[in-house]
Amino acid sequence: MIQQTLVLIKPDGLKKSLTGNILTRLSETKLDIIAAKIVKVSKELAEEHYRQLKDKPFFNELIKYIMGYYHKQKVMAMVYWGEDAIKKVRDLTGATNPEEADAVSIRGAYGRITTKGVYENVVHASTNEAEAEREIKLWFKPDEIIVGLYPVKIIKDTQEKRVWA
Repeated sequence: MIQQTLVLIKPDGLKKSLTGNILTRLSETKLDIIAAKIVKVSKELAEEHYRQLKDKPFFNELIKYIMGYYHKQKVMAMVYWGEDAIKKVRDLTGATNPEEADAVSIRGAYGRITTKGVYENVVHASTNEAEAEREIKLWFKPDEIIVGLYPVKIIKDTQEKRVWA
């Protein structure tokens, strides 16, 4: 089944210059990258991304982590697309907890747990199709993705916005 999944290289992955290593490992999936960008993560974006963890005691530390308070203040966001994309990427990234992840997985090789209990696991990968859709729509606008993944509508934009001069 053709699927899409969101992949984030988190601030610690960028800080440790692991982008090339991670992209090389992800290329093993033979999936297509159909969107990619560097994002400075706002508090609102971070909180919405991790909304299902809002009641966890580590939520605030997790928000600080994804926003890059401890490392570089940026994330590389990508959409991978192809046959069984979610499973292929999840298998390669490994368990969320770096200590439980297979040593040859991305998280097993490069992740760690901080003294505050935050999993600095260098990457995020969507867990299922519903989450992938929610996350992709959160991180990307329709025109930033080169494949039409989801239905869109056209609206007339009357808000002030920045454009190239």
